[in-house]
Amino acid sequence: MVMLYLFNSPLGPISYRWDGEACQEVSLSAQIGMPESVDPVSEWLNAYFSNQQAPLPLLAEAATPFQERMRQGLLAIPFGEVRTYGEIAATLHTAPRAMGQALGGNPLPILIPCHRIIAADGLGGFSCGIEWKKKLLKFERSF
Repeated sequence: MVMLYLFNSPLGPISYRWDGEACQEVSLSAQIGMPESVDPVSEWLNAYFSNQQAPLPLLAEAATPFQERMRQGLLAIPFGEVRTYGEIAATLHTAPRAMGQALGGNPLPILIPCHRIIAADGLGGFSCGIEWKKKLLKFERSF
């Protein structure tokens, strides 16, 4: 059974859907959920917000092979660093626009760090809102 949990991060509430085996979705908005749980997602989030490393929890499968390649490309970007849409698209042998569309459909923000992708001339977009993107980048750069 998929349960919705609430994680109170230093940047604001985060909710996530956990089915007991894999994280299905992460939402960077205040949603009603079960109180904080001790599971691989909460453990990873605690480590992330403490600037520590923890093994990534099992994640729901990517919808397409391209999205799986995108995930691997994003996971290769170190904490506190950014890449442009063009840079990550070149690494993955695709177009920046296709990359942007795939990023917009990322159901696992933070865990799959799409916030680390910026436009060549600014921040670019973020499906969770530009304020969350700014907060996450500022947080990562503070370490």
